[in-house]
Amino acid sequence: MHKKKLILSILTLLAVLVWLYPTEQPYKFRQVKRVATAEENYLLPITPHISQVIRPKEAFHFPIKLGGVGPGNSLYSGPKQYPFYCMTIDSHLGQPLVDNQEGFGVPVYENLALRNKVIGYSKDCLFKTHLQFYYLNIEDNLVKLTTEQFSQLSSLRDAKQPLQLFRAEQGSINRFIYTIAMAITPEELGTRTVSSLWNKKLIYQFNGGSGIGFRQGRQKATRTITRRLIEVQKGYAIISSSGNRTSYTYNMLLAEDTARRVKLHFVSLFGEPLYTVGIGGSGGGLAQYLIGQNSSGILDGLIPQYSYPDMISQTIYTLDCDLFNNYFTFRAKDNSRWQQWDQRQLLEGMNSLQDFPQKIAFLQPVAQLMAGMVPSFPKGNSECINGYFGLSTFIHNPRQGFLRHFYSDEVVNKTNWTYWEDMSWLFRRDRHGLVESTWDNEGVQYGLHALKQKQLTLAEFVHINKNIGSWKEQHQMTAEKIITPFGRKMPFWVSLWGSGNITEVVDNKLAPRRSASLGAIEAAYRGGQVFIGKLALPIIDVRHYLEEKLDMHHMSASFSTRIRLQQANGHFDNQVIWVAKRDFDPTDQAFDLMDLWLLKRKQFPELSASQSKPVQLQDACFDNKGEVIAQGEGVWHGHWNEVGFGRTNLKRGACAERYAIFSNSRIQAEGPWQGSVFKCHKIPLEQAIKRGMYGAIDLTTHLNDLRVIFVNGVCDYAQGDAGRPKDI
Repeated sequence: MHKKKLILSILTLLAVLVWLYPTEQPYKFRQVKRVATAEENYLLPITPHISQVIRPKEAFHFPIKLGGVGPGNSLYSGPKQYPFYCMTIDSHLGQPLVDNQEGFGVPVYENLALRNKVIGYSKDCLFKTHLQFYYLNIEDNLVKLTTEQFSQLSSLRDAKQPLQLFRAEQGSINRFIYTIAMAITPEELGTRTVSSLWNKKLIYQFNGGSGIGFRQGRQKATRTITRRLIEVQKGYAIISSSGNRTSYTYNMLLAEDTARRVKLHFVSLFGEPLYTVGIGGSGGGLAQYLIGQNSSGILDGLIPQYSYPDMISQTIYTLDCDLFNNYFTFRAKDNSRWQQWDQRQLLEGMNSLQDFPQKIAFLQPVAQLMAGMVPSFPKGNSECINGYFGLSTFIHNPRQGFLRHFYSDEVVNKTNWTYWEDMSWLFRRDRHGLVESTWDNEGVQYGLHALKQKQLTLAEFVHINKNIGSWKEQHQMTAEKIITPFGRKMPFWVSLWGSGNITEVVDNKLAPRRSASLGAIEAAYRGGQVFIGKLALPIIDVRHYLEEKLDMHHMSASFSTRIRLQQANGHFDNQVIWVAKRDFDPTDQAFDLMDLWLLKRKQFPELSASQSKPVQLQDACFDNKGEVIAQGEGVWHGHWNEVGFGRTNLKRGACAERYAIFSNSRIQAEGPWQGSVFKCHKIPLEQAIKRGMYGAIDLTTHLNDLRVIFVNGVCDYAQGDAGRPKDI
């Protein structure tokens, strides 16, 4: 007991010291201090669906000349976004070109090292196209070659290993940094397009992360090559762009526009490849699904890793996470049950583990003390915390801004920093000038499945749904209390779980829920931000099994994608799912089989993706040594495909038995596994009772409470998404 009191006292003292400790001064060397006004630019119509709209003819004359500058305006994704922070220096490319003298964008110095004189500003971050050459040293590190070293290659050789050389071209397209890379021979040093080692196959590298726009992004040529080194050594060429990394934007129209132009530039230099295969994890996986669905001519095959079907339907349940964290930490005061971490899974669906350490565990007792509560130290962890801590605030709170000082305080205060703002080309603004959100939880019965299974009491069910609340409207939100005495990489959250931005119980009735705009949801569908399954390209969906690590890249996402493929096409034969332990990476094997698949499609274009799939390519799971545990039809059978596929009581497949597939909060509320119901159709509570929605549970003792909580009705997921256009 004394030990616990000592720990709490130390934490309290730490909180006070941190509160008093002066935060670091803004990093003003390259801040954006004025916001430019975007000029008009063509925006592609989205009706009836963006995949059915013809893209305009290219207006820029590719290829970009060496020493020249690529297009600054996109071809068809609308006006440019401002403010926009240049990251050429972060990418080891030097300063961007001056494009104005009015103070818009980042300052450009006469001498960067001395920072002696500002010669102008760059709002669009353009720079000159140039070549770089590298060799692989004996430690397998890429080393940049200088022009002087071209004639001294023999001194770089190792007698036991032939010298491996690589060429990379970098420039800007749509303001983002692009890279083209391939292996070359010594005789090809200094050339731009001579490529005797190229096998005529092209890889488009996508990258992940969580971004809300307003940045050019980093892209280093060495990183682009080394992450796909095996394939480049085999002769593949690789192209990529910082605009195709979701750390910087989830605007999939801009991402598509950029990818199309990067590939067009490549083709203008080297000719048409035999095929182009996409590769990339997390956001880089979902980008492949959406670009493959929304457009043609960019990708021929997909290798998504750790993928989701899209970002916007992921927000449906991830924005629930902090509602639950807030409830468990501050509102479920008299129920110690939720301090048993395995019990949280009944509501959250995603995995949670007792005695799994939390990196930010010390924040809970500090936040409880500041809220006037008896503090408690968490004795477990969940994916909602371990995987998604901070993301709700980052993507959904317009007042939060970046934790880094890219912009002056004035610019920060003028800008709405959300994922929704990054979608301003697609969604309308409300009367407060804020871009509409698709997130909604009106009528959602959190924990309904657990209630029906008698794993949750009726009283607990009522208390959760009365108190869990919702996110406040964006115009009511305030910035979290975050200070950084130990630097921007170690922010200290004085507030926790967005508690100040979540609705509270009013008049002892309920904490209000949020109802989303039907227009915003319709736009999300038509604009191709939602994966609806209309995709016929070959897919090998690859991931490591990370559920036991409470990693955000959960298994159910691949099967959500699979269900949508099934619903749209009547089958999912063009998608193969591979899962392995972390010690074994099946990606190289996936490339080899994708090569067979795409070459056969090239040879027999009349065959569909499923008809041309190699017979040895099947659903599979692997152990940590790469041995196949099971493969073939049915290895992933389980809960995810029972109701949606018209089946019940399926025997769980061998892979699903080995690698458990967890759900999420909306599935635990008896929503569908396909996961794209943004706004449910609602029916009156009495009608739900008559239809047997509550199974054998007698609601009599709390019927009046439920009528108050669900005064507008409860979700009837059998009717699908109220916001989905009927013509899609």
